[in-house]
Amino acid sequence: MASVSLQKIHKTYAGGVHVIKGIDLDIADGEFMVFVGPSGCGKSTMMRMIAGLEDITDGELRIGDRLANDLPPVDRQVAMVFQSYALYPHMTVGENMGFGLKINGASRDEVKAAVGRAAEVLQITHLLDRKPKALSGGQRQRVAIGRAIVRKPGVFLFDEPLSNLDAGLRVQMRVELAKLHQELGTTMIYVTHDQTEAMTLGNRIAVFNGGHIEQVGPPMHLYQHPANTFVAAFLGSPKMNLLPCEVSSPSGHDLLVQLSEQASFSTPRNDASRYAGQPRRMTVGVRPESLAVATAGSGIAAAVVLVERLGDVQVVHARVAGTESVVTVKLPENGQALAAGQAVVLRPEPGSCYLFDENGRAA
Repeated sequence: MASVSLQKIHKTYAGGVHVIKGIDLDIADGEFMVFVGPSGCGKSTMMRMIAGLEDITDGELRIGDRLANDLPPVDRQVAMVFQSYALYPHMTVGENMGFGLKINGASRDEVKAAVGRAAEVLQITHLLDRKPKALSGGQRQRVAIGRAIVRKPGVFLFDEPLSNLDAGLRVQMRVELAKLHQELGTTMIYVTHDQTEAMTLGNRIAVFNGGHIEQVGPPMHLYQHPANTFVAAFLGSPKMNLLPCEVSSPSGHDLLVQLSEQASFSTPRNDASRYAGQPRRMTVGVRPESLAVATAGSGIAAAVVLVERLGDVQVVHARVAGTESVVTVKLPENGQALAAGQAVVLRPEPGSCYLFDENGRAA
């Protein structure tokens, strides 16, 4: 096992394309760290630099107690699992898993024992004599993970390993990967654009955006205390509603949040007195599950645009009166029946609102 330390890491390609912009991150020995972010944000490039598949333009990479910038991939004590499985089609499962040990000079008995142990952990012992073409997608991914396990690396690197699987298999493999980390206790770094994978797998999450890290922390801390509007919108499904508004506190105890002349609401907040005086232009954030819907009374006047019924829940999209903003509300399926065009009133739960300043930072 090994820790990983990234200190002021930069990556610039020919032509001055700057894709990694001064990443600082310490990953503890035995930690499951997830890099998450949209396509093109730099997370896979950062992973490939750790693996030694991309050169580091500037900064220091340490794996364990060794400076690894110039170490060849084979000497870094890392094993990478790719999205594409990358199995040799002419080899059996057992031969695929043991190939790395074989070319490094391990004896036949050593290879057989290591492959057997990994196959037991992954529950694929019965597949060892099959060729990859006879396997399902989930089985192929287990073989690719097994090939990494037999090398006994200090760090596992997973680059979007589940994105080729269907939804049911992704859920199953997420459970298997979490169990694998518990059993092996090895440092794991996992790249994904899927925030559900990030939330369910990581001890900590690093949210990437535009070549830098927006926020790092345990999944629920980031969900409950986003540092800015990017993190707030990225983590959560459906994503957080972010609405331009004016905020004031006439009473000094509650906040008055004005979305338009026709739509406003009050909400308690401990620091409400900070917003006394002239209204401030801000962004208010409310998660879809923190909104209740009524057909009359006080709250945010809105009109239903669309209702999506997903079996256990219904997702309601409603346009706020006097604005072009569409708010998403997540309700239980057995709740009230709503239809497009219906007038409704939306009520945030007390204390459920987030405020962000004009620069998008949490206020």
